[in-house]
This record gives sequence, C-alpha cells and structure tokens, in this order.
Amino acid sequence: MRYLLAIYSILLLVSCNKEKYFDGPDHYSDDFEAYSTIDDLLVDNDEKWSFFQLTFDENTLNVDSTFANTGTQSMHFYAAASTEEKGASKCSISKQKMAFYEGETISVEVWYYLVGTASADWLFLFDLEEQAAIGAGPGMRLAMVDNALRVEHKYYNPDILQLTTEEVQFPRNEWVKVNFEAKLSQKKKGSVKVWQNDQLIIHQENWKTLPTDFLYSQQGTKGMYTSIEFGLTANTRENPMELYVDDIIVKKLD
Repeated sequence: MRYLLAIYSILLLVSCNKEKYFDGPDHYSDDFEAYSTIDDLLVDNDEKWSFFQLTFDENTLNVDSTFANTGTQSMHFYAAASTEEKGASKCSISKQKMAFYEGETISVEVWYYLVGTASADWLFLFDLEEQAAIGAGPGMRLAMVDNALRVEHKYYNPDILQLTTEEVQFPRNEWVKVNFEAKLSQKKKGSVKVWQNDQLIIHQENWKTLPTDFLYSQQGTKGMYTSIEFGLTANTRENPMELYVDDIIVKKLD
C-alpha cells in the first residue's frame, strides 16, 4: 500500500507540472526533400525524426522519387503481413519529445499513396501517443477497416466510426490528403475530427481523447501526447502493404 501511495503521489506531481518537466515542440513538418537516405532522418536531439521501425527482415523504408505529392521525393514504406507467430509487422517513422497538453488542439495533415487494391483490414497509418520507457503510452491511431478510415484507441474507448453507414472509401493508387484534429481532454470534453480530401468523414464531440494520469495497461502516461508515428505503424495480417507518405504537418491550433 505504501508503494502504491508513493506512485500516486509521483503521478499527481507530474500531472501538475507537465509543462515544466515535459516541454517540447508543438509543431513539426516535413516534405522529405532534404534527404538522400533514411539515416538522414535521424540527427542528434530529435531535431528531425527520432527513430524508425522495421520489425520484420523483409520490411523496407527508403526515401523515394517514384511518387511525390509535391516536389520530387516522398517516404516509401513496405511491410510484410503481420503474423500470430512474429507479431505486428511495422514499418514507420516516429517523432518524439513533442508536447501537446490537455486543453490544446492538435492538428495533423498528411498525404498518403496506398499501392494496390488488396484488403487492408486493420492497417494502421498514424499513431498519436506518449513515449514511455518500454513501448509507448496509450493513445489514438488511424485505422482502416473495409477500406474506410476510423479512429481507434489504445486505451479503453470504443472506435470512432464515420458519420454515416455508407462509409467513404479510401482511394487507392492515388494521393489522398488526410487531416486529423483532436481537442485533448482526460474527461469527456474533447473532440475528434477527420477529413479525407477535405471531406469531413469523422466528427465526435464530448469525447475522452487523453488517458487518465495512471499506470495504464502496464505502461505509464502523463496525460499528454509527446509522440507521433507515420507509415505502416501496424500492418494487416492479410497482405503485405506498400505506402508512400508526403507533406506532413503537425501543429497546435491557436
């Protein structure tokens, strides 16, 4: 009991001093024009990207000039299908040590080019979370089910589905603009919006968009988001997937 009280005291202190102890940038953008290899993405002090993930040997990540939304380059991601034996197949890039606090609204704009027409059920394209010593704290992520986007939570909240029963399909083999906007709240005072090619497809008000300050699902959380991940952040178990990503803009709205 004494141990648990000590943990709760520390978490309460952290909760009251987030902006003092966990400061970081609230904006980042990248058009991938300045890189020659993926090693160029990683520099000291997380000035650019923090790390990339390639969980299977066959997964590949490279700066590519085959397709670009603007300019001449984009990021190319290839991931084999996930398996029960080997776990989630990931091919992604992550930006950490950012700072988005409760009460703020985070805005994300990103362009995707998803290759092929194969089923992509439970393909994850973007994660917003908090980095932790092991893995990452619970957050929100953008998933595809029946070739349509939805918002899925890593903590115990139901998925946020599209506005109508006739979901807007995600175009394949062409550039698609996705905008994600979330007002952050540990209570049901937040909101989530998603646009696809400027069409509002998801809108949820009175929603809990931040997990509570608690040792949640064996992972810590400070009740803020500090990490954002793009690419094939977790691939479907059905098929290998190939994706291009370009023109990322992450920022806090005034």
